[in-house]
Amino acid sequence: MDCLQEWPEPIVPVQSLSEAPTLPDRYVKPPSQRPSVGDAARSLDIPVVDLAMLPGGSVVEAVSEACRHWGFFQVVNHGVSLKLVMRFREAWRGFFHLPMEEKKRYANSPRTYEGYGSRLGVDEGANLDWGDYYFLHFLPCYLKDHDKWPALPPCLRYRKTLASAPSHESILTPAHVRPERRRTSTAWR
Repeated sequence: MDCLQEWPEPIVPVQSLSEAPTLPDRYVKPPSQRPSVGDAARSLDIPVVDLAMLPGGSVVEAVSEACRHWGFFQVVNHGVSLKLVMRFREAWRGFFHLPMEEKKRYANSPRTYEGYGSRLGVDEGANLDWGDYYFLHFLPCYLKDHDKWPALPPCLRYRKTLASAPSHESILTPAHVRPERRRTSTAWR
């Protein structure tokens, strides 16, 4: 992809389409790309990356393998408490329930995809997935765009950066893959 500065066509957030009487054609996958009952029956073994069991290099390999074959994976034994995960989920749920105009302040671009968006890919007329997302760069620091960190709801406001000890609980460092190294974590309120 050459670094496009703008999307090739207007972006329509999926949330704004949710009350439409019919599904727009661009959200309907061709039959060859649709899942079938046979696909589901074959295997539902979602890849699991167990951070307590894998040495550092094996984590990278396991994540790479899962992404290549599935596109996602489940992480277990990551050290992030369920309470913190639930707080994080509720905070983002609050963002997605904001009025559309507020969310559009953080709209992304095809240059980085960072921010609030509804599409991945830049092909004009492409079939799209039915979902909105919010993408942020955490590390490396030079990629982080602080203007894309939402101010609302207040619990999502970026607060400060800390040098973390291996036991620090953080959304950014949920695992101790390389505990011998200091790293940067984000504190949320």
